[in-house]
Amino acid sequence: MRTALTIAGSDSGGGAGIQADLKTFAAHGVFGTSAITAITAQNTRGVTMVEPASPAIVSAQIDAVAIDLTPAATKIGMLATAAIATAVADAIVRHGLVNVVLDPVMISKSRASLLDNDAIAVLRGRLLGLAVVVTPNIPEAEALTGRTVSSLAEMREAAVALIEMGAKNAVIKGGHLQGPATDLLFDGRDFIELNADRIDSRHTHGTGCTFSSAIAARLALGDELEPAVRAAKAYVTRAIAQAPGLGAGHGPLQHFPK
Repeated sequence: MRTALTIAGSDSGGGAGIQADLKTFAAHGVFGTSAITAITAQNTRGVTMVEPASPAIVSAQIDAVAIDLTPAATKIGMLATAAIATAVADAIVRHGLVNVVLDPVMISKSRASLLDNDAIAVLRGRLLGLAVVVTPNIPEAEALTGRTVSSLAEMREAAVALIEMGAKNAVIKGGHLQGPATDLLFDGRDFIELNADRIDSRHTHGTGCTFSSAIAARLALGDELEPAVRAAKAYVTRAIAQAPGLGAGHGPLQHFPK
């Protein structure tokens, strides 16, 4: 059985973060392990409190997993602070972690900040180059590149900028734009558009976490990147379509869709 590691924050509502990642790993038949970077108090309505973990305990969690359970892929989500981001980068290098999927989580669905400004510099300067793929949504791509992204053409420009900044591959998620749900994969040579019908639903909490952890799960199972990304997008589309309808706000997905 393949093992995957998620390095992310805990979501008390169960729809995003560590909880979504572990459910996604399980749905793909991958054994999930975790390193918790922060504890958040949240539900479908929003985030009420965030408490980052110490960089030392984040490092210790990664060390404990890496020396015994050998992750075949690692997903990075919420990092909260520059010190945690630096500790994670150091651990990736120290253990030679492979198939690293970087989801640059910055703002929650309810607009709560989940990453400080100094940490964005660590993402740019260190983590981009350590990941096999980075998976920002539109606002995250804008924050990383300093560019406005309001069209497919500007998604392409942002993807090129991310590669120039050191990313090996980039997937820019187009969910914030109007029209079909089109994501863009760029490997430094070719642009690949990944299209799906947009589902009219408020139950989209944790879509980014779920997408990136599904990519990690597929990579852990041996998929090449493009098939992994395509499978992850199809999985998220089903998870949104079959959402259980919980909560009064942005509800969770169905992480075990039929």
